[in-house]
Amino acid sequence: MYKINEDYLKLPGSYLFSTIGKKTAAYKEKHPDKDLVRMGIGDVTQPLAPAIIEALHKAVDEMGSPETFHGYAPDLGYEFLRNAIVKNDYQARGCDIAADEIFVSDGAKCDCGNIQEIFSKDNKIAVCDPVYPVYVDTNVMAGRTGTYDAVKETWSDVIYMPCTAENNFSPELPEKTPDIIYLCYPNNPTGGAITKDALQVWVDYANKVGAVIIYDAAYEAYISEENVPHSIYECEGARGCAIEIRSFSKNAGFTGVRLGFTVIPKDLEVNGTKLHALWARRHGTKYNGAPYIIQKAGEAVYSAEGKEQLKKQVAYYMNNAAYVREGLKDAGYEVYGGVNAPYIWMKTTNNMTSWEFFDYLLENANVIGTPGSGFGPSGEGYFRLTAFGTYENAVEALKRIRAL
Repeated sequence: MYKINEDYLKLPGSYLFSTIGKKTAAYKEKHPDKDLVRMGIGDVTQPLAPAIIEALHKAVDEMGSPETFHGYAPDLGYEFLRNAIVKNDYQARGCDIAADEIFVSDGAKCDCGNIQEIFSKDNKIAVCDPVYPVYVDTNVMAGRTGTYDAVKETWSDVIYMPCTAENNFSPELPEKTPDIIYLCYPNNPTGGAITKDALQVWVDYANKVGAVIIYDAAYEAYISEENVPHSIYECEGARGCAIEIRSFSKNAGFTGVRLGFTVIPKDLEVNGTKLHALWARRHGTKYNGAPYIIQKAGEAVYSAEGKEQLKKQVAYYMNNAAYVREGLKDAGYEVYGGVNAPYIWMKTTNNMTSWEFFDYLLENANVIGTPGSGFGPSGEGYFRLTAFGTYENAVEALKRIRAL
């Protein structure tokens, strides 16, 4: 008789956003006349930029001719895209990254979840708390997290690094020594950012203890402050301890198009084995590459027209964030984020739990957000709103919340 991977059975409940979807659907079924404002899942709403649409159309036409047709993509991704990434995202910022250290994929979520496969099962992971659920859940599936404490909502073999208002949502170096450190900046869900000096501390620490940093930089396009690094490779020594994961979803609206990449420097090795080679082997075996059409669309992101158009989209979402953030503050709410990331992280009111506040907003304001406890125990008592909706919805949501 076949057997299943019992580590999957350890996962409590369903994926956070699946639970939100089910609760929302149940409410909508009971109240079909209610107009819901959705500010839960961080999905973009603005259409693809004209430069990207033009590139897509051109690439589709190329696929219709024998002379310009493309089949399987190269393992690492097409050179035209990797060169554009290196030139614009790294060399322009003084980062020493080569094109053959870029692995193109269909999105950051997949890479964040899959990267743990190249590491031993007995590695100890450290995560910020609250944290993007994929980091922890995929390590649970791999059997790396120990046993679950349903009361504390923690895993015995995971090192949690609390990020609260008291420490400005910036984790301190852990007392226990981790092997793998997950960092996400600008941060999802808190919207917080990290200075270059503070990130350098983490790079120095990882090099000192022999840890690797998995650095999720999916929201770097939203950075507005000068002292906030766009890449971990802006820090000295990062090539020897860090893997960086990037996405086109939030900076270019590719949530429904799917494109991302992971950077693994060739300097990154342990006991003579280069992680670049391991990921290349995994990538080539389990992945067939992002489509040519999509990679051409990705290249257009770095064109002069693309940059200008996407700068306006980013500004649009950050204008939403500023509107909601300031409006909530004026209404007396305790609010964080919304400066370097399009997420508003707010305290719940009247000592409500995160899920109680979710139900309260859903039922009384018809506004959907994300309970902070879904991101980890330190997220209890907080609530996340995204600014990825339309400006009109941001205005309506704030109006309804202020009326409570």
